[in-house]
Amino acid sequence: MATSDSIYSELPDSGTCEDAWATAGETVTPRSPAGSWRRRQDPSFFTMGMWSIGAGALGAAALALFLANTDVFLPKSRRATLEYLEDIDLKTLEKEPRTFKAKELWEKNGAVIMAVRRPGCFLCREEAADLSSLKPKLDELGVPLYAVVKEQIRTEVKDFQPYFKGEIFLDEKKKFYGPQKRKMVFMGFVRLGVWYNFFRAWNGGFSGNLEGEGFILGGVFVVGPGKQGLLLEHREKEFGDKVNLASVLEAARKIQPQTSASETK
Repeated sequence: MATSDSIYSELPDSGTCEDAWATAGETVTPRSPAGSWRRRQDPSFFTMGMWSIGAGALGAAALALFLANTDVFLPKSRRATLEYLEDIDLKTLEKEPRTFKAKELWEKNGAVIMAVRRPGCFLCREEAADLSSLKPKLDELGVPLYAVVKEQIRTEVKDFQPYFKGEIFLDEKKKFYGPQKRKMVFMGFVRLGVWYNFFRAWNGGFSGNLEGEGFILGGVFVVGPGKQGLLLEHREKEFGDKVNLASVLEAARKIQPQTSASETK
């Protein structure tokens, strides 16, 4: 039986693990800092890193494009009340403009009113032409068709009138675009629906220009006379988001014209 001194004497003189493994018949290659550096300098290492960064960037871009085409980041609207609309100041577009309260437009026979985002926009001109196609039926119902614009720049309103068969008024304070004004800027150009609207209007032969403010979104209202209230409120959610014409007619047919006391006798 070996003594403790003989056991220790059988161990290698060196205290390193490499020597111990070598004694057992194993070959050990020490980890070299130079070897690690060579691996980091390997072109395939950088290629893999660049591919990872590129894949991450593409994934982020795809996610951003997906979210931009949902309603998640669309500007939120708040419904207008009849009292809010009635108190809006409008101006005529004559040489000597007259200022009046908006309720004059609908207090007797109701009205269909388009809040134009920008008169020079070819998408707005397309919607104006669509609404104007309802004019004969609206006339039969005795319901007038109006439009309001935010600004009057050079001949923009005059150039818009061939597309719109109704009177146009100026809403300098942009109240018809509220009560919570909504804007669409760069996100509008990555939305597939906007591009579809562009091609639809362009194929329809509509053209326009870039004059004036065009980021505050517009809408269409159908208002009943007296206190009948709002019968339809369409808020443009993106460039070229047109109102449904059938819905406009349906709302217009619900209008109950006010009759004066003299007419009822």
